[in-house]
Amino acid sequence: MSGASASVELPPGAASREVERRRDGIGGRVRDAIAEEVPIALLYNDRPHVVMMATPHDLEDFALGFSLSEGILVEAGELEAVDAQALLEGIELRLRVPPGRADALEERRRNLTGRTSCGLCGAQALEDAVRQPAPVRGGPQIDDAVLRRALAQLHERQPLNLATGATHAAAWARADGTLALVREDVGRHNALDKLVGALVRAGEEVERGFLVVTSRASYEMVQKAATAGIALVAAISAPTALAIQLAETTGVTLIGFARRESHVVYTHPRRISARQEEVPS
Repeated sequence: MSGASASVELPPGAASREVERRRDGIGGRVRDAIAEEVPIALLYNDRPHVVMMATPHDLEDFALGFSLSEGILVEAGELEAVDAQALLEGIELRLRVPPGRADALEERRRNLTGRTSCGLCGAQALEDAVRQPAPVRGGPQIDDAVLRRALAQLHERQPLNLATGATHAAAWARADGTLALVREDVGRHNALDKLVGALVRAGEEVERGFLVVTSRASYEMVQKAATAGIALVAAISAPTALAIQLAETTGVTLIGFARRESHVVYTHPRRISARQEEVPS
């Protein structure tokens, strides 16, 4: 169970609240660490686009990663400026982009309100909902030991979740299994967007590493990864049927139920080298 005393420094994205904790019929007032969740509005050239419920940390990464993973921008240099403004209702991220990008966005504007479990709310057309990224080329060649190495590091690299028990993480592992970057958020899509932004800003080469996420592999996660050029996605939980279909058509190697002792490869197993054994059906 998460918890925090008044003297313990909280990680960014966490708040301290007094709660009543009960155990074996005995209760007491304690301080607890709670994950923050606030409305974050993204405006492109002063035009409102979307409001996402997210953890208010790593916002520059979020702004860049969302813009790239949603296909609003093609390259990082097109994001000219990000201005974060804290308001009573939440946070506004005012993004300055080339006029042509803003005009194209206005034409396919969805006016959606994102939630922690939904990346589609308010989509106006099927092509908005199921966007087909370009096929991913290349990617790393890893083995089971590399995946286990990445997973072994993941737990301790989530300070916000360790404090609150309420957040997802998206992690970037290099080809040897070393975790280079981790981003956390109450929403799995937001965590991935933050990681994509951090990857680009750090100059990491996406063809030389792979993505590990602590959530299920929904199709939006595969969609965002493929749009960013990520060729291998390993999820702690299960994929959906549409995620598998999208991974197949975009050339993404999709792994589900990733554990230190086992995992399931759903698509494009050529990037995973492993000893072949008979598995009981």
